[in-house]
Amino acid sequence: MNSAPRPPKLLLIGIGDVTIRLAHLLATGDQPVDLVMAGRSLERATRFANLTKLAASNLGHYRHVQPLALDLADIERTAAEIRRIQPDLIFMGASIQAARAIMDVSPQAFKQLDQAQLGPWLPMHLALNYELMQAVRLAESRAPVVNAAYPDAVGPALATIGLAPHIGIGNIANVVPGITWAAAQQLNAHPSEIDVNLICHHYFSHHVHRFGEAHGIPYSLTVFRDGEEEAVDHEAIFARLAANLRRQGGKDGQQVTATSAARTVWALLGDESRQLHSPAPGGLAGGYPLRVSHDRIDVVLPEGLSEADARDINRRAQVLDGIEQITSDGTVIFGDEQMSILDDLLGYRCKQLHVVDAREAAAELRTKYERYVDHIDAPQFA
Repeated sequence: MNSAPRPPKLLLIGIGDVTIRLAHLLATGDQPVDLVMAGRSLERATRFANLTKLAASNLGHYRHVQPLALDLADIERTAAEIRRIQPDLIFMGASIQAARAIMDVSPQAFKQLDQAQLGPWLPMHLALNYELMQAVRLAESRAPVVNAAYPDAVGPALATIGLAPHIGIGNIANVVPGITWAAAQQLNAHPSEIDVNLICHHYFSHHVHRFGEAHGIPYSLTVFRDGEEEAVDHEAIFARLAANLRRQGGKDGQQVTATSAARTVWALLGDESRQLHSPAPGGLAGGYPLRVSHDRIDVVLPEGLSEADARDINRRAQVLDGIEQITSDGTVIFGDEQMSILDDLLGYRCKQLHVVDAREAAAELRTKYERYVDHIDAPQFA
């Protein structure tokens, strides 16, 4: 009789690039897992579920990977599937339009669109998360929800109505490896000797690895070598990210995001607390250093920095990303400067948005973006 414990079951939602990469990492990891890969198209979900299963078997890992057709707009059916599957963890990798979609236009058009930052595009990422979290509540599921879609802003927006995912991935976690290597080079140390304690918003992580500087961007960074704090030159560290440590971004760069997701998922499945960085723990704005296990997510701040100060860092950086404020009643107030760019380019303007109206706003924004893409004759993101 086989008395081995049942592997944890993970529901991965959204058959996009990050989810596909994450599924491969999880299926080939040392910890056995059962995966359910869910997307709007059953055919696409089936093909990528089988790809994940068969590729893992090449490396001697034989995992149960099942496909599922799922439309998050159908909240009752999503809840029914969650009750049926009884997942130990839910990974949310779906957006109405991926953040990197604007990279598929011409370099000149991308440069113009990028000036709007990510904040005004929030409805694309908020709408499906709002629908998923309603289904999670309806299903009375206790599974932690890990969100990959602009968690720095989606988390705090949904927190105002008690529906925040438990934690996010990427963003802050995408820049920590580069900072770790850069600090090691500056200190003539091995990267394994270095720990960093970083508080930052998506705006910082998006900017610093591309431009090698963080002028005027709120953040907090403390560097440790073998547990002892070290004085380092922040400007020199950031400069290395755009110099000898420059990396590929865009779709190929999603590998860093997927590995950050895997690290967070494995921590949430484990009994022992692991140190990592993630955005939106418990619905907080921006990213934080954390200790994570299956039953705890704790913010770990450096000595001398209060939680209020850390939150203020991310609130101020949020403004640079195009979000002036997220009020306690669930209203998101967007920055005029960033929203004016989308108004000029797409004819889309939304000064304020309540969480419950995210689907309608996303539909308008996507329609106007697709019209813009057709106008400039650029290939659309698929």
